[in-house]
Parts: sequence; C-alpha cells; structure tokens
Amino acid sequence: MEPLLKIEHVEKYYGNKGNITKAIDDIDFEVQNGEFIAIMGPSGSGKTTLLNCISTIDTVSAGHILLGGADITEIEDRESARFRRENLGFIFQDFNLLDTLTIRENIAMTLTINKTPPKEIDRRVEQMAEKLDILSIMNQFPYQVSGGQKQRCACARALIHHPKLILADEPTGALDSHSSQMLLTTMQTMNQELEATILVVTHDAFTASHAKRILFLKDGHIFTEILRGGQSRKQLFGKILDVMTLLGGDLSDVR
Repeated sequence: MEPLLKIEHVEKYYGNKGNITKAIDDIDFEVQNGEFIAIMGPSGSGKTTLLNCISTIDTVSAGHILLGGADITEIEDRESARFRRENLGFIFQDFNLLDTLTIRENIAMTLTINKTPPKEIDRRVEQMAEKLDILSIMNQFPYQVSGGQKQRCACARALIHHPKLILADEPTGALDSHSSQMLLTTMQTMNQELEATILVVTHDAFTASHAKRILFLKDGHIFTEILRGGQSRKQLFGKILDVMTLLGGDLSDVR
C-alpha cells in the first residue's frame, strides 16, 4: 500500500557558514493512511521543526516530503497557503477559535474560504457536530461554552474539509489532566471512527500513549520507535517512560 506521507532523507539547517545548526539530520519514515502517530523527543530534538516542514510553514534544506504522492517540497510559496487549506487540518494548543464567530461559523470557516456551496457547508457541519456531540452549542460563541466543547469544536474544524492529514503540535500542553483526557479521547474517535490520519508532536508521555506508533527524535535524527501492537495503553506508557529515560527526558512531563 502506498503510504500517505513519506519523509525521505530530510535535513534542515539554520544559520550561515561557520555558525550552522542542524535541526533535522537525515530523517526518513512513512505514515500509512489511518495511522495515529506521535513524535517525541527532548527540547531541541527537531520535532517541531519537522512538523513545520510537513505543514509547509518551513522548508527543508535537503530531502523530500510527499503527501498523497505529491512532493510538497516543490510547492511554491504562493501556493503553500492553499495547499495547507485543502490538504491539512490543524489542532492548536490554544484552539485558535474566533470569539466573534459562532461555533458553527468557526467549524465552517475552512469550507467557506474554499468556496464550498452553502448547502453543502450546512450538511457537513451538522454531520460533524453530531459525530462530536456539539450540536446543542452550534449557535453559541466560544466564550460561552466549556473548555471541552471548545476542544471538540477545534477538532471538528480540523476535520470538516476531509484533510489528508491532521497535525497537532503539543495539543495538551496548556490543558489540565481532565481536559487533556477529553481531547485525547476525541482525537481517538477522530482516528478510529472517522478514519482521520493524525500526527501529533508532544513531550508528554500520557499524550503519546494514545497513539498507535511513537517515533523518538534525538539531535535531529530518529532514535527509536515503539509500536502499540496488542499492548494496553498502560503498557505502552511504561515503554515510553523507559525511552524518555534513555533520552534524558524530563519525567516531570508525565501526567
């Protein structure tokens, strides 16, 4: 089966001659359609830089990134915004909901920008809201709803245009344990029931233990990976902690 995402010998450098930092060092891996994959590593390991390159927010210094067979490293700057809008969904740490728009309008925003017909927008927004259990708050504003409802709204917005890949950078970083669990349960629903392919960057072992596969970065390259397989989340959590210890990770990042 052709992978959804292919990272081929990607390198990323910053700086000039005599003062060059190698943020990503020959990273190579694939993501299959329907996977839920986490990328972990200590600060400075390159995980956020890698995510930025996949999202076309940043560019690679060498190598190729292919999404659905298209080489995104060859996309011109003026096309990158449209590419992100049509192919990627994002879950932000602080949700990035607009308080001047209703929950319905926040969810519909990408479809509206993409000039989807109004009737189609209404149908898809209603379906997504029903699946994520937020139909009752559609006409309210973000400041009028709970944190958990905001999370589900953000997830609905990320999914509404059927993106090839959903990217999340430290999605639980600003949340308490209860809110983190609610968000991760929603993301698992997105993956298992709505067949979304999710790639999450995190420093948190609890968050990573909800994924099906975890890649660990160190000094810009892949250190090792763990597959969930038939393991329980508790078993996977323990193995993540073992690798974090080897990497010198901060176990205060455990929830």
